[in-house]
Amino acid sequence: MENQKTSKQLLGELLDRHYADALKAKEDGKLIAWSTSIAPQELLETLGIHVVYPENHAAAIGARKHAQEFINYSEGRGYSADICSYARVNLAYMEIQHCEAANMPLPDLIFCCNNICNTVIKWYENIAKELKIPMILFDLPFNHAYEVSDQNVKYIKAQIQYAITELEVITGQKFDYDRFSEVMKISSETSKWWKKASLLATTKPSPLNGFDLFNYMATIVCMRGTREGLELFKLWHDELKEKSENGVGPWKDGEEKYRVMWDGIACWPYLGDTYKVLKKNGINMVTSTYPDSWYIVYDANDIDGMAKSYSSNYVNRNLDFGTDNIIRIVNDFKLDGIIYHSNRSCKLMDFRQFEVQRRVEESTGVPSVIFDGDQTDPRAFSLAQFETRIQALVEMMESRKKWRDTVCSK
Repeated sequence: MENQKTSKQLLGELLDRHYADALKAKEDGKLIAWSTSIAPQELLETLGIHVVYPENHAAAIGARKHAQEFINYSEGRGYSADICSYARVNLAYMEIQHCEAANMPLPDLIFCCNNICNTVIKWYENIAKELKIPMILFDLPFNHAYEVSDQNVKYIKAQIQYAITELEVITGQKFDYDRFSEVMKISSETSKWWKKASLLATTKPSPLNGFDLFNYMATIVCMRGTREGLELFKLWHDELKEKSENGVGPWKDGEEKYRVMWDGIACWPYLGDTYKVLKKNGINMVTSTYPDSWYIVYDANDIDGMAKSYSSNYVNRNLDFGTDNIIRIVNDFKLDGIIYHSNRSCKLMDFRQFEVQRRVEESTGVPSVIFDGDQTDPRAFSLAQFETRIQALVEMMESRKKWRDTVCSK
């Protein structure tokens, strides 16, 4: 149908509605929760609590190039420049309460899960203390062994069950397990369609310009437990599948010469700049380590499976798993190179990045570069350095391509 909306149009509408509905809910006296990006939102969705995500919001402020004023405010209040820039942006927003991106209401409840990093514990704890509101913390131990242990699953499951009782006290509502089962099904299905859509980039040429992955990521964070989110990712999948079947590449005006993975968070203030540098060199960022982060899949009513899935995020796994994960991505997506973003804000990722890079290159032969930057602090990024690193990567990828062509011709 000619008037049918594209997934990109629907994406914009859903994000606008997400913030508008939260503001309206706050006006109506309904509970608002601030949550970390990979937390058991199913509990909040079941109880009808409106959830907004400070990480998403800080990224949007950064993408609109307004992060610096919030960072200056936080640092002026005594927060160190060494802590996460998402935290600095959000802690400033908590006091300023206005931005060029969509505004979000202040919370009545903090929902924190440390499977992405430990900075969030003190960041969210600080919010709860300043606003004098309750905080529910999910402590997900780092998986030092290769697989998530049964002991960890039991520990996390107990916390989910305890959180349900806490939420019943906070809301004054009885937890509806039938509704919980329905939300669990929707969340898992949405995760599956997100993954199915992103996997279509394995085809050559990829129908997906990987920077679109960063844009759609905002919705997998905030609408995973909703039917609207499910329908969005089904639509996105169908659009990419049609392009893939017709051999349509990522751009109307350029060839996909090289396929790379981006490891780490985007540099939101320089999203357009980094994209243009890659496109100019015929480089398509076809994937990242992100798609699996929200592949949170389990059977309805299976809290053990839910606990294990939330603990399985790649940044919560050991070095061997992280290395094998990227090696698998290299092979599945037929990558020519890897770009590692050494993100000043994200210490958990950065501290093992050089060793992962060494192991992956040793195993696959795929060249890579590391550049310095930050997810929202514009002071930590140099476009000149980024361009130089990408030029080096192109030279290495081209050299490897010529070598392979020579070997195959013999």
